[in-house]
Amino acid sequence: MSQKNNSYSFKKDLANRLKNPEFRQAWEDSEPEFNLTCQLIEARLAQKLSQRDLAQIAHTTQAVISRLETMSFNPSLALLQKIATALNKKLTITLS
Repeated sequence: MSQKNNSYSFKKDLANRLKNPEFRQAWEDSEPEFNLTCQLIEARLAQKLSQRDLAQIAHTTQAVISRLETMSFNPSLALLQKIATALNKKLTITLS
């Protein structure tokens, strides 16, 4: 009796889902938000800051940082600027 390989592969699952045009469009539309979120998390971790630490420096709440990092809401430019400043980063927005 052979055992089937039921392991989950994110890359295989994503490749399969990207065949669906609606999913592909949603995935592509979320790319800028995803990239920004990754940069914010990496900058916070590089400075060894917790979400709570960053929130205190940026004069906001830990819940706001958490929602930002989980892409649960669309932040204002003013909030992004406050967080960038708290991380000693410059916020740059580009259209291409």
